[in-house]
Amino acid sequence: MLYRDLGKTGEKVSILGFGGMRFPTINNQPNRIDEKEASKMLKYGIDNGINIIDTAYSYHTLDFNEPGKSEPFLGDFLSTGYREKVLISTKLPSWIVEKKEDMDIFLDQQLDRLKTESIDIYLIHSLKEDYWKNLTNLNIFEFMDNALSDGKIKHIGFSFHDELDLLLEILDSYEWEVVLTQMNYLDEGYQSGINGVQYLSSINMGNMIMEPLRGGKLVDNIPPEVEKIWNSAPIKRSPVEWAFKYLWDMPGISTVFSGMSTLEQVKENVSIANNSYPNTLTIEEKNVIKEVSRAYRDKKDVPCTQCNYCMPCPQKVDIPTCFKEYNIAKMLNNPEASSMQYFSLIDEENYASSCTKCGECVHMCPQMINIPNELEKVKKLFGR
Repeated sequence: MLYRDLGKTGEKVSILGFGGMRFPTINNQPNRIDEKEASKMLKYGIDNGINIIDTAYSYHTLDFNEPGKSEPFLGDFLSTGYREKVLISTKLPSWIVEKKEDMDIFLDQQLDRLKTESIDIYLIHSLKEDYWKNLTNLNIFEFMDNALSDGKIKHIGFSFHDELDLLLEILDSYEWEVVLTQMNYLDEGYQSGINGVQYLSSINMGNMIMEPLRGGKLVDNIPPEVEKIWNSAPIKRSPVEWAFKYLWDMPGISTVFSGMSTLEQVKENVSIANNSYPNTLTIEEKNVIKEVSRAYRDKKDVPCTQCNYCMPCPQKVDIPTCFKEYNIAKMLNNPEASSMQYFSLIDEENYASSCTKCGECVHMCPQMINIPNELEKVKKLFGR
């Protein structure tokens, strides 16, 4: 597998990394990781070259304000002899930091949960304007200085969900080493987008990527017109391979985190990574990707990636599933079939029609979706 420099950190990372948000679960309960299957996935991936795992304080939980199961699972797994083979990346839950002391409390908890003396890459999670303002008021800079000097963390960075201007402002505020942004062939103009990726590369910043498949939307339920475009390509590849090749063609990207949830996905992604190199896509192949991007943008309506940051809803609306079925209806132009799925997958109390527009979900959404307004569209399409 190809390895690239992680910017100023001096570390070498595999171009494919594990995203610890979508490990397989028991009975589709996010707070119950199928540890046996997830361990098989990790063993195969690490044994075949993956050397970086990204997780967070709240991954695999029913409530993103509470600690999840991802970190302790990884701590147990890595203690079996894999800790020295990988870099751990985890995150400070920025949205629940209320006072300066909270930052140290969360970090100490994470060190204990991960069963490690030092976290290799520590990211300030999901930075947006309001979170950043609160953290600067609480003097996060002193917290980061102390954590680095104490050896509790080795490298510092942040994950980002906002526009380019704020990205540049944050970058100018501290000696950051790593940044994690969302990027795929649909998102070149979304949030900090391709301009942010290219700028990070130009300043030798560790350039890590999330959502390469946009929550699986680029490989599931492919519209016929999109499939037709893929089939017209000079080289035949799966949609998964096209999505990864698009990113790995960029030499400035250090690693791409994939939220793999089956062993088969790990094997497929590793195989693709073993045959992916920068600056190898032809102009014709890049044009095929652009055509697909245009076709999807023409059809998709709500830019939800199923991250579940908006959950739980106080009114019990199953926001991610509502948007998923709505988007599928739009992309496939088949509201009848999606309506059957909507009413079979979602309990009555969890319908979009239960939304009272309280707005508590809006500030939690990394995609900055006006969720109550978009739920009105779901309600209109599917009814009650």
